[in-house]
Amino acid sequence: MSKWWRAVATTAGGLRSTEVTSRRSYFTIQAIPREVSGRRVSSRDRAQGRIPAVVFSQNYVQSKPEDPTSIVSSSSVSRKFLLTTERKQIKTIIDSVDLPFFCSTTFPLQIRAGSGSSTLLESGKVLPIKIHKDEESGKILNLVFVWAEDGTKLRVDVPVVFKGEHECPGLKKGGYLNKIRPSLKFLCPAENIPQKIEVDISQLDVEDKVSLHDIDVHPTWKLLSKNEAIPVCKVKATPVDS
Repeated sequence: MSKWWRAVATTAGGLRSTEVTSRRSYFTIQAIPREVSGRRVSSRDRAQGRIPAVVFSQNYVQSKPEDPTSIVSSSSVSRKFLLTTERKQIKTIIDSVDLPFFCSTTFPLQIRAGSGSSTLLESGKVLPIKIHKDEESGKILNLVFVWAEDGTKLRVDVPVVFKGEHECPGLKKGGYLNKIRPSLKFLCPAENIPQKIEVDISQLDVEDKVSLHDIDVHPTWKLLSKNEAIPVCKVKATPVDS
């Protein structure tokens, strides 16, 4: 894992730091094509220990030149493949990178002609953008990937991780941490996607907060929020029962 950027912000609550990390996985996802889609076909694939998936290219454009947050999906979708992946391999990968960070980690993908085949049909780097799970069993039903080739820009939902809770003065006084934004949306270059953003709350007192504008990030990333005054977290006083 490589640290791409480290930023420090100072507010009335004291010194506060945010650390951003980026990660590329060394796991190579193996997949094979599926010719057709549908509920019956997908059920059969799952019964055989495979997970239906799709990968495609998706570009985001700025709809208003004067507004850097006006990002919309373009109508062009290319390099689309219907696939299946091995459930055991996907589970191993998720267990390795931790589920919250799965959709902010890029992976090499190899599409082969069939299970066990040495014929490579397509390959490249991908970013998972959606995991569809069964609500009751928790089993993964479907996966959605986008091609993440260097030079492209992707919209990424980056998890926020809070650290320094044991040293936080506000929490020591009996307050509690209100985690308002568990993730932040960025438009990022595919070669520089943050796996997570760590927010240090070790200096926050009761009623102190960290807002979006307090988090300085890599200059190639665009925070997709029009209101940067929105708090990411806040230490609040615990209500006293009357």
